[in-house]
Amino acid sequence: MNGTALPKAADLFALSTDRIHRAAAGLWPSEPLTLGDRVPSVTGYVQRARVGGRDLFAKDSILGLSLVSVLRGAAGDRERVRAAQAAYVTSPSSLLAREAAQLCALDMAGVRVGRCTGYAGGVLFTESVTGPTLTDLIAKEPARTCALLTASIAALGCLQLPQVAAQADAAPIPERSIDGTFRRKFNGVSGRLYIDRLGLDRLDERTRQGIVAVVGVVVARLLKLRLSPPTGPTVIVYGDLKPEHILWPDGPTEAPVFIDPGLARGPAHHDAAKLLSRTFLALVAAPPVSGPAVVVDGIAAFLNDHMHALRGAVRVLWLRRLLVTWLMDTVNILCTYLAAPAALPLPEHARAVIERVEAVCMLLDLVSAPLAAGTPPDAAWRLALRTVTRAATR
Repeated sequence: MNGTALPKAADLFALSTDRIHRAAAGLWPSEPLTLGDRVPSVTGYVQRARVGGRDLFAKDSILGLSLVSVLRGAAGDRERVRAAQAAYVTSPSSLLAREAAQLCALDMAGVRVGRCTGYAGGVLFTESVTGPTLTDLIAKEPARTCALLTASIAALGCLQLPQVAAQADAAPIPERSIDGTFRRKFNGVSGRLYIDRLGLDRLDERTRQGIVAVVGVVVARLLKLRLSPPTGPTVIVYGDLKPEHILWPDGPTEAPVFIDPGLARGPAHHDAAKLLSRTFLALVAAPPVSGPAVVVDGIAAFLNDHMHALRGAVRVLWLRRLLVTWLMDTVNILCTYLAAPAALPLPEHARAVIERVEAVCMLLDLVSAPLAAGTPPDAAWRLALRTVTRAATR
């Protein structure tokens, strides 16, 4: 094997599968393990598993990095990744060790989660949660958008409880911070090189050049916008509050179940920003049959309720931060999808975003421009809602 060769997806998947077998054998030596389908992901390795009659998910993380980053050489060549991973999985501070602890803390606090059923050798096993996601329910019942978003946030009301805060402070997962991810991706010369290579394996060259140009402009605006004013007080945030991480196995009138936490201290608007970012992105990539305006109105109502206690300059600042963070998150995930090597299978929603990449980039450009020009946040938000509706209308 050439020691300077970049890691290949097949190699990483084989190593993860082997670790899953070893971990299961250590946790449940008398119960057989049967592996099912691999769940496409740009972040970690996830595979369905059956152990002793129980349906589980098995998760493996390569050095706490996204699969896209590892495959693009961020952690070095294949041999370096293999050696580093052997040490990483023994660390009590590895990403999935922290996630396991957070799932247990949330469960004890009364949040419905995909419970941790075992952790060993860097591999996390969780209960299999089935049922429609937030995205599924919004597409099915657009008129319930506000109620569903409100229920999602309300179900996490215990995040500020002392026992949850203590766990988040003891073993935070800052890797899932929107601002931190944005700074890592677009830092200096390496950030410019990263943007220049977007879409090499996913887009035709003419489309790619146009996308690279727009992303470069939007990133430059956001780098200026995020610096001033500073972020302010922090709270415990869920960290990775994506619609696909919120499921309703018992129906939309019951409490949702959450997976993949990323608890850490962060700005109060963080969870709402990620939830809005990914809901808008899903809307633009695959709008519901009944039309996007109903969903956009529901999102506007949700945010209005979310801000009802904020007044004056505090409200203005909160909304401005939300808008900038929403845009940063959308840029983050769009660029991750576009940077993914062709050999890495993408989730269905990622493929849908790439198919609508020009509409997504138009949205980013048109929403970031007024903010960069100093448009008051309330006016910028109204413009943004109209822009999302247009971008999602086919």
